[in-house]
This record gives sequence, structure tokens and C-alpha cells, in this order.
Amino acid sequence: MNSPPSTEDKARPWWATGVIYQVYPRSFQDSSGDGVGDLDGIRERLDYIQTLGVDAIWLSPIFPSPMADFGYDVTEFCDIDPMFGDLAAFDQLLREAHARRLRLLLDLVPNHSSIEHPWFKESRASRDSARRDWYFWRDPAPCGGPPNNWMSDMGGSAWEYDAATGQYYLHSFLKEQADLNWRNEEVRAAMTDVLRFWFDRGIDGFRIDVLWHCIKAADLPDNPPNPAFSSDQGEKFMVLQQHSTNQPEIHEIAHAFRTLADSYGERLLVGEICLPLDQLMTYYGQPDTPGVHLPFNFQLLDAPWDARVIAQLVQNYEAALPDGAWPNWVLGSHDAPRIAGRLGEAQARVAAMLLLTLRGTPTLYQGDELGIGRVAIPTDRIRDPQDLRQPGLGLGRDGARTPMAWNNQINAGFSDTEPWLPLHDDWPSRNVRAQAADPHSMLNLYRQLLALRRVHPALAAGHLRILPSGEEVLQYERRIGDDWLMVALNFGARARDVRCEQDMRSYRLLLSTVERRTFDGKLRPNEGVLLARRAR
Repeated sequence: MNSPPSTEDKARPWWATGVIYQVYPRSFQDSSGDGVGDLDGIRERLDYIQTLGVDAIWLSPIFPSPMADFGYDVTEFCDIDPMFGDLAAFDQLLREAHARRLRLLLDLVPNHSSIEHPWFKESRASRDSARRDWYFWRDPAPCGGPPNNWMSDMGGSAWEYDAATGQYYLHSFLKEQADLNWRNEEVRAAMTDVLRFWFDRGIDGFRIDVLWHCIKAADLPDNPPNPAFSSDQGEKFMVLQQHSTNQPEIHEIAHAFRTLADSYGERLLVGEICLPLDQLMTYYGQPDTPGVHLPFNFQLLDAPWDARVIAQLVQNYEAALPDGAWPNWVLGSHDAPRIAGRLGEAQARVAAMLLLTLRGTPTLYQGDELGIGRVAIPTDRIRDPQDLRQPGLGLGRDGARTPMAWNNQINAGFSDTEPWLPLHDDWPSRNVRAQAADPHSMLNLYRQLLALRRVHPALAAGHLRILPSGEEVLQYERRIGDDWLMVALNFGARARDVRCEQDMRSYRLLLSTVERRTFDGKLRPNEGVLLARRAR
């Protein structure tokens, strides 16, 4: 992290200097009038995404699905659900995105399929089925219950009994999502064909769902009980997922994915991996057997919002990176509470500057650029199966999946009919049209930050050095050659000093999260500043 700055940096692939924008298709734009977003709706809003200043779009699942888990229960991996459109609509979206120099990533779901998938139906038909071993089938335990103590991430046992064949099948998530057996070579070949199908169609990469789940211990032993479990956690925390996730053989699969992706040129693989830092880093692979390009770094989602904690987190992450590995950062997603809801608007602006000025590839989540906060979901409007199965634990994800607000017209311009989830309460003022017209809005802050990433190579590819700073302040330097920047972030509600290694007059203010002004060496409350070092 503290290596000497250089005037040269090796050529990097597009994703290393780019920014990814996650679109939750159900909630982006409805073009058909059914209250659910679709591919044509996304296509209609491509100009917005382009003018935001990002480089790639990641689409949450759009494959055919009964929607038990809103697309993460797939019945056909090589088609489009009619709710979103069809392959022709997808191809048109891809063409128009590429025409705007926007890359397109799909969400691959390799760990499981829907129980309505033809593979599972054949597997379930008989103990002698040719595809029986494509999934995990086991006899009941001697007591007559599930084969082991594994827990579903959605609550309850990870096993579901099938009376017709007298065995249980494994599901790490909903019972409608049966786990595929990645120790079966036919499964690997079939899923490799899925990747090839979409790469051949022209997509630019995949975000790989729950990659660390894909291989289980061969003999499926009990997981050890979690001594720290408490009743206010989800039931999945009753045991430690020692044998049901993160097995050594997963790296063979990640390397096979990488080899295929690299054969298509600069394609990107982003792995969803929720593991401690040392284990996360193993998903980069080894020099001769590389893994995914970017193992998702979710640390900012759960970290206490404290300047010193974040500084140490950044230093630890950078120090842990293998040689040649490229970092990445995430602040929001369809599975996490809204950042503005967690921190409030003022600190959400500071968080935006943090995300877009750290070293590495940032991923933005739709709506965070508007500062959408907490959204109250009435009980009768709850759709998230995780919340419905374990009510009262705060596990609901619907609040992060509410529709985009485009204007102050009916249903915020999202749909001509009532949306599948309610809008945020302040949508008449917190929408794209209103914020585009306000130079001090959250949207325009994001646009300015993204524009500065293009102007200043130090932000896209420069080195990072954490600087000494005062209480409640995080300061760091980004530098490549003569492009020399400093970021100072005030995590508190009191004015603070910026510590300058050079004379204060050596810096000019490029951007403040609070107001346009000249730099006076002070941070306003809840302010972040981006400074440029003046040439000597």
C-alpha cells in the first residue's frame, strides 16, 4: 500500500479503473405496466446510467423463475423470465448498452436451482434417476429426522423430506432452491455451458452468487454448534458453517470459471464471498491458478462508522491483498440496509466520497445515489421470504429493493400502476428529476465524484497511503506520478482540522460534500473534502 508512487502504471483491464452499478431489475423501471421493472425499462434508462458516469451495469437475476426468492431460484439458466422480457429484449439491451460504452454483467446462480428446474424434476423422479446425483439426496438420520444438523440461511433445517422417494434433499436457502452437487462432473459441464452461452451472447462478465457455498464436505458431517449463538440472530447462526461452505475444492471451480472467462478476453468475474478477510483473499487464487478477478469486499457494510475503525480496516485489507490482486469496495446492495438509512444523509455523503476515492473498483447500488433511506414496509406488503420466515429479527431486505424514483409524477415515474413494493416516503422530492436540478443534491455529488475519477488517474489507479489525522477524521493520499490528491473525511458532527504535510496553501479544493468553498484547512461537521496538491 505504501510503495513509492510511479509515473507509470501497468495497463489495467477496464474493470480495474471502472465503476460498477448494480441494477435490481424488478425495481428499476417498468415499461409494461404490471408494477414490476423489466429489460425494456432498463434500456429506456440507459442514458441516465451513462450520464451518472459509471462503466458497467450488473443485473440481478433475470432468468426464468417461480420467484420464490425473486430470481435466485432458477428454472432455466439460458433464457429470460417473461416478467422481464425475452432473449430479443436482452440482446437489444446489450447492444444499446455497448453503444454507450457500458459493459453488462449478469448474476450467475451456480449453487442451486429451483425445484421446478427440469434437472431437479428428473432427479426427484426416482432414486435411480440419471440425474439423482446432480443434487444431494440422503436417507433420514437413524432417529428419522434430517441427515445432519445443517441450517438453511433462510432459517430452519437445510434438508427437506421427499415422501415419494423417502429421502431428504439439501437446500442451503429456501426449500424451493435445491443445492447442486458440484462434485458431479456432469453438473460442472452443464453449468460451464451456461457461462459459455452468455459469453457467446456478448456479456462482459458475471457476479457469482454465494460462490463459497458451492462445494460441501464430501461426507456431509454435522457442523459444529456455534457457542456464541443468541436468539436474536437468524437460525443459520446456530451452527458454524465449517462443512457446508468454503471447502478447499471451491478454488478448482473458481479457477475453471476464470480460465473460461479469460478465454473470451477482458471478461470480469466478481465472486460473492462472505468470509473473514484471510479466507476472502484465497478466492483471488494463486499465480498459476487464478480465481475470480474480484472477490466482493463487503467490510464497509457492517463496520462501525468510526474513522479509526475504517482506517484500520482499509490498511488491513490492503496489506492482505496477494501480489497483483486488485481491491474492490461495496457500500450497498439488494441484500443490505440502505447506507443513508444507516448513517443519515450527511454521513451518506461522506460515505460516497469514501467509496469513490479508495483504491479499487467500487460497486454502487441503484438508489444510493439519491440518498434513499429507510423505507417502512407495511406488514401486508412484505415480500422477502427471509423476513416472512423469521419475522421480528430485522432480516428483511425489501427496504433495499424498493423502486427507483424518477420524478414527482404518479408512482414516481417507475410504473403506471402500483409498484410491487412501496416507494420511499419522500419520493416526491427525492427523485432523479428533482435532484438533477439541484447542484447540491446527493445525485450531483455522485456525478461529480464519478467525473473526477475520470479526470484524475490517481483516483482510478493511483497508490493509497493512510495519513495521520485527528479525532473523528480519516485522511489518505492517492497519487500516481504528478497527480497527487488528498482525501479528508469528517465522521463527526464537530468541525475538525485537516492535517497537511505541506503548507495548507499547497492544496486546492476539488470537491466538498457540504458546500462550494475555498480550502481553509478546516473540515465542516459531517464533511468530506477532496484536495489536489498544487504543482511545485
